[in-house]
Amino acid sequence: MQTKRINLALQGGGAHGAFTWGVLDRLLEESELEVAAISGTSAGALNGAALKAGFVMNGREGAREQLDWLWAQMGAVDDMRMPSWMLGMMPGGASSMVTLPIEFSDAVSRVVSPYAYGPFYSNPLRRVVENFAYDKVCAEHAPKLNVCATNVRTGKIRVFDGSEINADALLASACLPTLFQAVEIDGEAYWDGGYTGNPALFPLFEPDLPSDIVIININPLERDALPRSPQEIQNRINEISFNSSLLRELRAIEFVQRLLDSGTVSERTMKRLRVHMIADDALMAELSVSTKLSPNPYLLARLKKAGRIAADSFLEAHWDDLGETGSTDLRQMFG
Repeated sequence: MQTKRINLALQGGGAHGAFTWGVLDRLLEESELEVAAISGTSAGALNGAALKAGFVMNGREGAREQLDWLWAQMGAVDDMRMPSWMLGMMPGGASSMVTLPIEFSDAVSRVVSPYAYGPFYSNPLRRVVENFAYDKVCAEHAPKLNVCATNVRTGKIRVFDGSEINADALLASACLPTLFQAVEIDGEAYWDGGYTGNPALFPLFEPDLPSDIVIININPLERDALPRSPQEIQNRINEISFNSSLLRELRAIEFVQRLLDSGTVSERTMKRLRVHMIADDALMAELSVSTKLSPNPYLLARLKKAGRIAADSFLEAHWDDLGETGSTDLRQMFG
C-alpha cells in the first residue's frame, strides 16, 4: 500500500486536547500514514511535542507512549485554576460537569489578576513541560514541529520551531492571560497562541511538505442553539474567538483554490492544498469552556475514546482521499 504523507494542525482547547490525544493514538497505528509536519497551539502544541519526542525516541510506539505520559501528567495536575478533581458527577454526563471548583476558578479569574499572587505565583503546567526531552522535540528528524503563541505587545503571531522550542515556548502557547502570567521570551511577553493561530496553517504551506493538511478540531465551528445563559454566552464567545484565525486561513485557502480552478493563477506559483478535518462536534457541544479547565481523568478518558472513534471513522471514509482531494468542502463552508 502506498504511504500517505500528511501535515497535522492541532487546535488548542485545554483539557479538550485529550480528544486530539485519541485521534493521534489511532493515526499512529497506521504504518502507511506518515506525518511530515505539525502545527500546534496550546494543548495542540503539547500534543505535538509529545508525539515528536516519542517518535524520535522509538517510532510510532514511542509517540503513543509519550502521549499517554503527557495526559497522565495532565490528569494529575492539582491546582485550583485547573481543578482535576470533582465534587461529584450528576446524571447527564459531560453536560452536567460544571462543578463548584470549576465555577470558583472561573469567578476568581474574572476579578483577580494572575499578577496578584506576587512571589507565590507558579504555573501548574511548568512541571509537566519541563519534563519533555527537548533534544528530541527539537531534533531535525521528521515530523517538523511548529508551536504558536501570541505576542502581547504587537498582537501578532509568533511561530517557534527547531531549537526555539523549549519549556517557555510551550508555556507561552498555552498561556491563558486570565489564569497565568505572560511568558517572557527574548524580551517579549507572550499569551496563548489561540488568539492569533489556533493553529496556524501557514507553516504547513512549505513546498517540501505534502499538500494534505489534517485539522484536528476541538472547538465547535457551529452551534444550532442560541446561547442564553451567561455561561452559554461566554462559552460561545470563547469558541468564536478561538476559531476566528483558523477560519480566516481556511477562507484564504478556498480563495486560492478558486483562482487555481479558474486558471487565474498557475499551480507553478500557488500550492493547491487539500484540507481535511477530524472532529466530534456533537460531543464538544455537550462540553463548555469550564471543562477545558478541568483535566479530570474521567473526562480525559472519555475524550480520548471519542478521538479514536472519530479518527477511525475518518480513515474509513477518507483514506482514499488523502493525496488525491480534500475531504472538507471549503466552498460550501464559506458559500
